[in-house]
Amino acid sequence: MPNPSARGAPVLKAHQHVREMQEYQVSPERPGIKLRLDLNESTTGCSPRVLDKLNSMDARTIALYTPREPGEKLVGDFLGLKKEQVLLTNGADEGIDLLCRAFLKPNDEVMVILPAFDMYQISAQVAGAKVIGVPAADDYAFPVGAVLQAINPRTRMVVITNPNNPTGAVASRADILKVLAAAPGAAVLLDEAYFDFYGQTMMDQIGKIPNLFIVRTFSKAYGLAGLRLGILAGAAEHMAALRRICSPFNVNAFAIECLAEALADKQFVADYVRQVVASREWLQRELESLGFKCWPSQANFVLVRFAEQRAAILAALEARGIALRNRPDCAGCARITVGTQPEMEYVISELKQVLSAKTSAQAAK
Repeated sequence: MPNPSARGAPVLKAHQHVREMQEYQVSPERPGIKLRLDLNESTTGCSPRVLDKLNSMDARTIALYTPREPGEKLVGDFLGLKKEQVLLTNGADEGIDLLCRAFLKPNDEVMVILPAFDMYQISAQVAGAKVIGVPAADDYAFPVGAVLQAINPRTRMVVITNPNNPTGAVASRADILKVLAAAPGAAVLLDEAYFDFYGQTMMDQIGKIPNLFIVRTFSKAYGLAGLRLGILAGAAEHMAALRRICSPFNVNAFAIECLAEALADKQFVADYVRQVVASREWLQRELESLGFKCWPSQANFVLVRFAEQRAAILAALEARGIALRNRPDCAGCARITVGTQPEMEYVISELKQVLSAKTSAQAAK
């Protein structure tokens, strides 16, 4: 068959900004990995009540499209919001994508505090927007002064992750309010994916501040990453616009059916969060006792600086079945998901063996 391009005919291509954007990097399947601490998932799993609900689902429920609206009423009641202020999404990622599609056009500016979750940049670039990265302040503190200075008439979205991923640092309520006030013509997206481990929220301002949007996820404290369930909250008039571009059955039947049990089992979530916070503080102390710098975290992970040893340590731990997250955007750093206390003790034990082996090898030279 003749090649149409050889005759000068148009050739189908994706948009240039899509062809040039960076793909989100997902770790490949690694059969030897026994302890996956690189994606901030729960290593404990979901509530037994959720598992019971999954096991009780029948063939007809799975065969039918499942409306999300009853789930939005449940979540609204849980959060103290009206159902019109809540949209259930296929993970928090879909909420981010919907906001970018609804509010951004080519050459609009999206402000992102760095380091950050890569999906903000990817979703903004799909819309043709320009991403303006604002580096965090010293010790990864929220750079409120730099953010306020960077806001301009082209700013159409500001993204604040609170607590931040990958640092675990937080922005104060006062600083978030300053940003909201300084950018009334921009959508201010507050990503509260790790809210449960921090306890501070701006959810009470939904409906009071029209340019505030909040995303949350059930992938972390609820242990439902495999079900892909998230929340996008905002002013009712904006949420009505977002529903117009959202797929009608975007959330699967398993997630919708299990939502009530996940929300109802508050004790399970509270116990899990309590354990993670305690193990997080223990892990940080142990890492610091080995001479590695850590930053205070309000999430379910710890950012640690291995410095020039990073590549060797990550490779050695992976060879021992432990996966940590390399963070090339944080000099010499890796991010460690906090699992159970025995798992954290195992990580430290293996790390000590790696360091000891390295010291012995250097001494033998």
